Amino acid sequence: MARAQPPGSYLYLRHRWPVRLMHWVNVVALTVLLMSGLMIFNAHPSLAWGSSSYSGRPAWLEITADQGPDGQPRGVTGVFGHTFDTSGVLGLSRDRSGALSEVAFPWWITIPSDYSLADARRWHFFFAWVFVVNGLAFAVYALASGHLRRDLLPTRADWRGIGRSVLDHLRLRHPQGEAARHYNVLQKLAYLGVVFGLLPLMALAGWAMSPWIDSLWPGWVAVLGGRQSARSLHFIIAWLLVAFAGVHVFEVVVSGLWNHLRSMVTGRYRITPTPAPGPRVAKADGATGADAGARA
Repeated sequence: MARAQPPGSYLYLRHRWPVRLMHWVNVVALTVLLMSGLMIFNAHPSLAWGSSSYSGRPAWLEITADQGPDGQPRGVTGVFGHTFDTSGVLGLSRDRSGALSEVAFPWWITIPSDYSLADARRWHFFFAWVFVVNGLAFAVYALASGHLRRDLLPTRADWRGIGRSVLDHLRLRHPQGEAARHYNVLQKLAYLGVVFGLLPLMALAGWAMSPWIDSLWPGWVAVLGGRQSARSLHFIIAWLLVAFAGVHVFEVVVSGLWNHLRSMVTGRYRITPTPAPGPRVAKADGATGADAGARA
């Protein structure tokens, strides 16, 4: 039985099929890239800045295992010289058989789940090209269809209302009625920053770690600070994308999970009119109900 909808509500086409298709391709590609990338990281679980890991510079991030004060193994994560006991999650965790395993990231968050650098590289490189081709296709579509200008570029009104938009997000207030037909300024800035900023930079940092690409155009890796710096940037951006995805999913859930999910599957988003304010009841002394309440 279909659920009754509020009077005056209607569906409109929010996302055209190319946007929906490329969105879900990106979801799959980035998920596989993250999980296979963590397996690749397990092969050398430390990050530094510079051109070489043999430069003598200390690692700013290192996930390893050592012996604790009680003589038992423990997982240790070091960040800028500060160490944290991360046993059970990072550095030391149980494998699928239940045995303790000294590995940076546990098996349940890596592809493949059993240690294999070669297989992880195959997964990573294949979906990296899926991601790049999909990103180029989106850029072309966004420019050719007007999606970039119409839906993503902030207007002057958006910039003037950015302060209110920030407060509304902090208070978990979301646009209603006709205002929900359009992205707000924070959404636009976030999508622009991710699609045209973080994602291209992550791909560039990934290419910088490839000796083959470096041999075609020698010297350009130095722009990123060297191969180890590129590796660090690649890792940082990956987790910034995870943070963005977490915020994105949270906002989708609190502002209408099924409505947003339907719009990204079928393209149709339901708009429900905002209720009109009730009449102001006049009192005997001529004051409205709101005025009388304020005086009480």
